[in-house]
Amino acid sequence: MSASRSIPLSLLDLAIIGRGQTASDAFASSVATAQRAEALGYARVWYAEHHNMASIASSATSVLIAHVAAHTSTIRLGAGGVMLPNHAPLTIAEQFGTLATLHPGRIDLGLGRAPGSDQNTLRALRRDARSSDRFPDDVLELQAFLRGESRIPGVAAVPGAGTNVPLYILGSSLFGARLAAMLGLPYAFASHFAPAALLDAVEVYRREFVPSEQLREPHVIAGVNVIVADDADDAVEQFESVARWRVARFVAPGRELTDDEAEALLQSPQGRQIAQMMHYTAAGDQTAVRAYLDEFVARAGVDELMTVHPSPTLEQRLRSIDLLADAFDPVTLSSPSLS
Repeated sequence: MSASRSIPLSLLDLAIIGRGQTASDAFASSVATAQRAEALGYARVWYAEHHNMASIASSATSVLIAHVAAHTSTIRLGAGGVMLPNHAPLTIAEQFGTLATLHPGRIDLGLGRAPGSDQNTLRALRRDARSSDRFPDDVLELQAFLRGESRIPGVAAVPGAGTNVPLYILGSSLFGARLAAMLGLPYAFASHFAPAALLDAVEVYRREFVPSEQLREPHVIAGVNVIVADDADDAVEQFESVARWRVARFVAPGRELTDDEAEALLQSPQGRQIAQMMHYTAAGDQTAVRAYLDEFVARAGVDELMTVHPSPTLEQRLRSIDLLADAFDPVTLSSPSLS
């Protein structure tokens, strides 16, 4: 089923550890997902830095990217993102400089300022609570390391200097939109779990954008949850299952709940508030999902869709990725300003 208009499609892989599975299973699934996305023409696959979350295995983001890159050939891979306040800019420049040296032209570096975890984990990471205040300066310091124009005399990123790994600013508020615009960088909005400010943030970013060496025109990436199935009812059932267990992970972390217990949590006021995080979700057959995403792109002013396929099993996720590709006929990004 060919689409009348194509927009680049990408994937955010949360490296989910399913019920009864291990981190090793999640990594094998991430390889299979990236290989399928590569074969179908998706633009990129990103992995997000999370810590102390029993269901997400992407905490060592750069290591996971290296593993997946070694099992693929052409698709772009990157962080969506690295939570820069958790790290020294030099360390990230060295890590992603290493990745870019090993896999030239394939590595992206998305940057966020959120902690990616809770307060106890922040202490375990030795993170300064004020470190997020330095985020704009840290982005510039990191960018300079990657360009080989270090801001710190006598200190260079080896490897890293001269790799010019493309940077992306991630956000869910107007702060990130303004920073991305000021620095002339692509902007990726986390609307797949923080939908509230999407439209305002995109408007601010486009209005205030200043062209840069990396990017001549604004480029907006927006996250959206996608569950495509051959049968629309099956897709809806998958979405309801995902919503139940997402709420359960937030409200009762570490507990093994029955389906009935998880459903009760979902129907509670707190559960409904958490479920609202998935406001931007396309669940249905190809026709319904295509129509939803066309409207989403037009309304939000999106240049690229970062799709999250949260179906409960790998087989369901791969089928969703297949059907979405068939519906959208995705095109691989080739603009030098982005790659």
